[in-house]
Amino acid sequence: MFLLIATTSLGLGQGQAAKAHAIESTLNYLDGSLELQSHFSTGTPVEGAVVRLLEANGAPGRELGRMDQQGKLSLSLPVMQEGTLDLQVDAGPGHRDYLMLPIRSGKVKLDEVVSQPKTPQTPSFQISTESPLLLGLVGVLFSVR
Repeated sequence: MFLLIATTSLGLGQGQAAKAHAIESTLNYLDGSLELQSHFSTGTPVEGAVVRLLEANGAPGRELGRMDQQGKLSLSLPVMQEGTLDLQVDAGPGHRDYLMLPIRSGKVKLDEVVSQPKTPQTPSFQISTESPLLLGLVGVLFSVR
């Protein structure tokens, strides 16, 4: 019985928050052609990540292409005079970057681009030996002999 309690205590006391690797993106824009380069926070390119337009309601829209081995994609943007294009770099759950590209007079305003990682929020709590939950569990285990 003591072994079970010790094992449970050690397992709960070692809780770690799950962390996703954020995606960081850079843009180069010249005469309607956009070069997007993305990599994980570790520096690894996001090879194969899908780049797509997002609909106004945030739903995935038209796929524009996939990142190459260096995490790069060159593309031509849809013709637009004014507004904002929302792009998503999608390397799988927890690995996404969202870029809002403001268009003014038919050109992307790079100095106004907004990047939002929107990573899923994982609760980062740890249960320690002082935790009421753990003490309650120990009490239950001792009372069931």
